[in-house]
Amino acid sequence: MNELKRILLAEDDKNDIELTLAALEEFNLANEVDVVNDGKEALDYLHYNGKFTNRISVNPAVILLDIKMPKVTGLEVLKQIKSDENLKMIPCVILTSSNQEKDLVEGYKLGANAYVVKPVDFQEFIRTIKQLGLFWAVINEPPPMSVKQK
Repeated sequence: MNELKRILLAEDDKNDIELTLAALEEFNLANEVDVVNDGKEALDYLHYNGKFTNRISVNPAVILLDIKMPKVTGLEVLKQIKSDENLKMIPCVILTSSNQEKDLVEGYKLGANAYVVKPVDFQEFIRTIKQLGLFWAVINEPPPMSVKQK
């Protein structure tokens, strides 16, 4: 399949956004990343609401989702994605600083495809993001229902 594979990064920490984009740049993926800064923006993006009304009508190949975000938590975003017929097949990777078992268990219960704890070490963080980007946006084939249903 040769289609544009967008990544949705839902992250409220500006430093983590910059590091993530820098890491993805190595595979020329940074320009294929849409960034939202809180859970409400993530849901607006996915439902074509607000400033995202006219965005390209293709779901992201993967969502990198922080769980500790303002307005709507990442876990609530995940819950809404996985209960929506048009969104539930989008792979969701929780990318968070939380290594709490309750968050890990809840993430998988809600349907996360992976749970990655952000490494504190800068170089390790960069390596982790590169691996995530390479797998989810280059190697992995997105589900066939990646085009918005009208």
